[in-house]
Amino acid sequence: MILFPAIDLKDGKCVRLLRGDMQRATVFNDSPAAQAKAFANAGCEWLHLVDLNGAVEGHPVNRAAVESILKDVDVPTQLGGGIRTIESIAQWFEAGVKRVILGTIAVKEPGLVKAACKQWPGQIAVGIDAREGIVAVDGWTKQSTVRALDLALRFEDAGVSAIIYTDIDRDGAMGGVNVDATVTLAQHLTTPVIASGGVSSLDDLRELKPTEEFGIVGAIVGRALYDGRVTVPDAIRVLKGE
Repeated sequence: MILFPAIDLKDGKCVRLLRGDMQRATVFNDSPAAQAKAFANAGCEWLHLVDLNGAVEGHPVNRAAVESILKDVDVPTQLGGGIRTIESIAQWFEAGVKRVILGTIAVKEPGLVKAACKQWPGQIAVGIDAREGIVAVDGWTKQSTVRALDLALRFEDAGVSAIIYTDIDRDGAMGGVNVDATVTLAQHLTTPVIASGGVSSLDDLRELKPTEEFGIVGAIVGRALYDGRVTVPDAIRVLKGE
């Protein structure tokens, strides 16, 4: 299992939100590039970047912050938030992002996601963010009527590299991962699943580790790393089963 330290970008800074609420942001680092370097130096294999303003506004906003990370860090990055056009996807790949995460557009324009998968095989992930199993869109500000599993199944044969599944009610709340919902999703899919939202301790990662057999290939960790409850080396050891 791969650890994905999360760098959430709001107004050019590295923040964490509580349950996706943009009004409840805690700034953890004024320099996203410095934060990315710290995670890279601690040994992470990937970074998970989110343009929070972009997710709400529908187009990339924190481009300068992302580019500063790409310039300073060699670790591969996956990026989501406000990426809604083929042109935008292309620009991020040209900038050096290794994997692009499509969320809102997966609900609104599934055909665009499938076209992107054809154009960039193995480099497109679908982000599914759900409240009580129902997908939220536009930076989690609106609820759709689509069930998380139904959305994931739409892309089973599209060539999506991973489904990133976030339980919004757990995100930033330090209450543990919604393991049951994540496993249920993974069991219905052949596409790999990355778990997100709620990791608060190494015990949460220990609980997640056995679910690898169901196709859960990684975990995104945010606030617990910033609070010091979890360190990158310890998290990697648990997820590798050492």
